[in-house]
Amino acid sequence: MTSNPYQPIRAEIKEVIAETPQIKTFVLAPEKEIGFLSGQFMQVTIPGVGEAPFTPSSDPKKNDMIEFTVMKAGQATGRLHELKSGETVGLRGPFGHPYPLDKYHGKDVYIIGGGVGIAPLRALLLALFHELERLNKIELRLGARSPEDLPFKQEMPTWGKREKTNLVVTVDRGDEKWPGKVGVVTEIMLPGDVNPEAAAAIVCGPPIMMKFAVKKLLDLGFSDKDIYLSMEKNMSCGIGKCFHCNLGKHLCCVDGPVFTWEQVKEIPDPW
Repeated sequence: MTSNPYQPIRAEIKEVIAETPQIKTFVLAPEKEIGFLSGQFMQVTIPGVGEAPFTPSSDPKKNDMIEFTVMKAGQATGRLHELKSGETVGLRGPFGHPYPLDKYHGKDVYIIGGGVGIAPLRALLLALFHELERLNKIELRLGARSPEDLPFKQEMPTWGKREKTNLVVTVDRGDEKWPGKVGVVTEIMLPGDVNPEAAAAIVCGPPIMMKFAVKKLLDLGFSDKDIYLSMEKNMSCGIGKCFHCNLGKHLCCVDGPVFTWEQVKEIPDPW
């Protein structure tokens, strides 16, 4: 982080990768290296628009390049999607609490992701790959609305080929070319995937998906403290000053964005 938390670091766009019709990955080279941990977020300054919070999707071990995988969903993301290689943005951060990787050591790690929520989970997964010897196993359950809406199509098949890693992917609606499962992601969360008494579950995706994934995890026997959620909100200042991102008594930018279900379950409709 810079000494002045409000001062962005200039970053050049080195590559823009079209993941889906609505999702792009931006490969950025900051003027000076920025370290981050999986689960933390950064404020991206978009010329002519302002700032928006995004969680890096790249390997936290590689600080000379940072990737953000962004869905086009509004003014800020729409303008970002118009930017090309060679143009620049600003970066502030990283902010917030990361995933507590040390708490996953010796356990099964159960990762459930949906749509663009797979982006921050990619950073987590790449971080976990550096620590495979400390984990029991990784079970990935990923979903999207359609095959066209799945990000990281070229890379994703390699994840399930890694040691101690098993991947199952589903889509809500398949087509004649889709060879995988069809249905919502909770339908591929099955008893026996992991041992809930010695596992950590991580969920990231659209709010409705997260709501039902948590319910399924509880049905599978997970305790509240072992379910980790990425609670994305309208994080504006990033340092707990503007209160735009309040979640009950919490501020997502400083107390999160990674929370356990135990921390947020008493909040009325945390989604």
